[in-house]
Amino acid sequence: MARKFWPDENPLGKRFKLGPPSEPWVTIVGIAGDVKQMGLEAPTKAEIYVSSQQDNLLFFAPADLAIRVSGNTVTLATLQREIWAVDRELAVAGYRTMEQILDTETLQRRMQMSLLGAFAGLALLLAGLGIYGVMSYAVAQRTREIGIRMALGAERREVLRMVIGEGMVLALVGVGLGLAAAFGSTRWLASLLFGTAANNTFAYGSVSGLLLAVALAACFIPARRASRVEPIVALRYE
Repeated sequence: MARKFWPDENPLGKRFKLGPPSEPWVTIVGIAGDVKQMGLEAPTKAEIYVSSQQDNLLFFAPADLAIRVSGNTVTLATLQREIWAVDRELAVAGYRTMEQILDTETLQRRMQMSLLGAFAGLALLLAGLGIYGVMSYAVAQRTREIGIRMALGAERREVLRMVIGEGMVLALVGVGLGLAAAFGSTRWLASLLFGTAANNTFAYGSVSGLLLAVALAACFIPARRASRVEPIVALRYE
């Protein structure tokens, strides 16, 4: 509200009216932080806090009371006793902690992100198994070639580097295509996030690093097997 109506000046001490001209003037005595009154996904709107004793400024009767407590143990009986010490006429129906309120507010999005995380983990496992299977098949098909290379003087580390390099090239191409698809779906991803940018470079970098690490591990076993091929056995391989 302060940024909207008094963007370039100090709003403290400013006065305004709520409703028709007959209503009393309201004087601003402090500035509070933004609140997500209409939900975490709704845009932040102008809000004001008024005293509960200013009945003429209340649009509806307050039904909730926010209480700051010390410690983690809170019971309904304790809250009821403290509230009744102020006003015995107030009915205490129940209470929720701020953590419970936030959990309820974010439940749907957390479920969606959990499902996405589970599918992502499954996709990562399948990708690793797929790379391992392809590289194992490729090594088996090139057993004679590898034997000839080693018979002509190629060292084991060179064979290891060759097989891993070919597999990592394919992995890099896949990661590049995945990043392009991720950047193209940022608008949809933004609807599932709160307080986190959809184009978070750290997230993209860490996930890409994880994918490449899995690809490297999947390529290493077939590459190690290829580097241990005996030239004589390979030349006789059919």
